[in-house]
Amino acid sequence: MSTPLRLNFVQSATRADQLPESLAEVAFVGRSNVGKSALINALANRKQLARVSNTPGRTQLINLFEIEGSRDDLGTLVDLPGYGFAKASKSIKRDWPEMIEGYILERDNLAMVFVLVDGAIGPTNLDTQMLDWLRYNGVPHTVVATKLDKVKSSKRATRKKELAAGCQLDIGDIVWASSAKGDGIDQLRSLVRVWVG
Repeated sequence: MSTPLRLNFVQSATRADQLPESLAEVAFVGRSNVGKSALINALANRKQLARVSNTPGRTQLINLFEIEGSRDDLGTLVDLPGYGFAKASKSIKRDWPEMIEGYILERDNLAMVFVLVDGAIGPTNLDTQMLDWLRYNGVPHTVVATKLDKVKSSKRATRKKELAAGCQLDIGDIVWASSAKGDGIDQLRSLVRVWVG
């Protein structure tokens, strides 16, 4: 097992220009119930760093975490609001696309966007729209398939092919992970360190 990321919460914001500058930054984005907060907690090996809830959409702001030990100064990890179904007011949900897209396009030192896709169900229309938008805007991104533990071992090979095809990627381009079982967490930590280090 690799050394957990040392993450410290810095602040929340509704716009990129409210965040402090960072030399290098990675961002996590995905549907509201894709397991984003649980994955960030697994990367840090901490249970309540990012808020996990049974109610989709609890992350309603841009949340910034410092990553200790990256470069001489600190790199940062950003937890973006989930898109899609969420128990949030209409006014808050209406602001999310602008909040997410504005952050991604305005953040000068954003090195990589990790797009989380539910590995048990594959990419939804919202996921493919996000991937198309990132490609159109030339934003570097990596697809992370979450909830590997929810996919039966006998169906994993087929699921990996289907998910890759749905994301218009090769099988080897996708990182599979399970925050519950720890699968893929070491690989994801390494990738984060590469992009901020």
